Amino acid sequence: MINKTESFSKKTNFRWVIVALLFYSTTIVYFDRVILGILAPYITNEIGWSEQEYGYVVFAFQLTYAIGPLFIGFIIDRLGTRLGFSLAVMVWALASLSHAFAQSWIGFAIARLGLGIGQSANFPASIKTVAAWFPQKERAFATGVFNGGSNIGQVIAPLLIPVVLYFFVSWQYVFVLSLLFSAIWLVLWLILYRSPDQSRFVNSAELEYINSGSTELEKVKVPWKELVKYRQTWVVALGKLFADPVWYFYLFWGAKFLNAQFGVELKGLALPLIIIYIVAWSGGMAGGAISSALLKNGKSANFARKITMLGTALLVLPVMLVPFIDSLPVCVGLIALAAAAHNSWSANIFTVASDLFPKKIVGSVIGFSTTISSLAGMVTALLIGYALNESGTDGYVFPFVIAAFGYLTALLVIHLISPKMKPVSGLID
Repeated sequence: MINKTESFSKKTNFRWVIVALLFYSTTIVYFDRVILGILAPYITNEIGWSEQEYGYVVFAFQLTYAIGPLFIGFIIDRLGTRLGFSLAVMVWALASLSHAFAQSWIGFAIARLGLGIGQSANFPASIKTVAAWFPQKERAFATGVFNGGSNIGQVIAPLLIPVVLYFFVSWQYVFVLSLLFSAIWLVLWLILYRSPDQSRFVNSAELEYINSGSTELEKVKVPWKELVKYRQTWVVALGKLFADPVWYFYLFWGAKFLNAQFGVELKGLALPLIIIYIVAWSGGMAGGAISSALLKNGKSANFARKITMLGTALLVLPVMLVPFIDSLPVCVGLIALAAAAHNSWSANIFTVASDLFPKKIVGSVIGFSTTISSLAGMVTALLIGYALNESGTDGYVFPFVIAAFGYLTALLVIHLISPKMKPVSGLID
């Protein structure tokens, strides 16, 4: 229900509280993901696993993270964001806790299977929420804000893990902490979230602002099987396919690379990772802000998104030099720059989905796109595990070179598919 008590033309700004909740959920998601990479050398000493077996564990997560969106986006669209997102968080919270009971790489792989299913809902639900709560001109910035949680999750992990190990000794308690974070989020979400027109925290001025400038075709309903027929679907899907495996590499192998290349131990990981992911967060904020500013200055969505993505793609190129540099600070700086560029890219490619599709099917579009990128991530995980198993630290050359050129390749393909980035205009484009 809309708040009828108005303060003349002054609008409420509750939509930013909703973004804060999305930021929190994304923080949990990446905290859950990165803790395994940080603890990997520590756990290896206890249960033992090879680089190839670690690749299998990462593969397990990518497998269900790819399968999940095949039905997660559909569930969110049908059940609604509030209930659908809540159920997904319950699944990933329990899966995260199950890591504490794993006794072998197979046990960890099983836990990652559950984690992938639950967490595959986060971005489809978040993008759908942004599409419902923000006018087009603010969506890229709002997306950049909540996507910044991915970096904060990775920053707090190396800070909190040594503290947990100091007080509780056992690494299992790190996963108990993750469960606690998810439970708190779930309570807040159920209390605060409703659709804008049903929220008691939103007045009519803010609701009018949220609905302003919308060019979306609200009544278009498209079955999931029809999405593959849209050129616009493949713009989003391929934009994620070329970029997401790069991010997974930073996420699951970043700490391991610093340990293998420079001998950085658990206690010493905090500062390098904090630098990398705080810079990465600023990149997401900047990418969203630049794109939104271009829109506000009269540029088309096509120009605003693509010119911002071109700039970010160029910033990634120097990361190919990382395996050949002996200086830890220089390597950390180059990885941080590439991570910032990735987040700028992500903020814009996610927003492209809400530019091109009606609100009711944004969740399904992102879900399909996540499946495509996760399939690429699965293959990448196996290849990286094999390369490191066979070549040691020299095996890192392969993923860093791929990371350098992936974004430019993606932008070229996107432009060829959709030169003008036009929204859908009918049931089949």
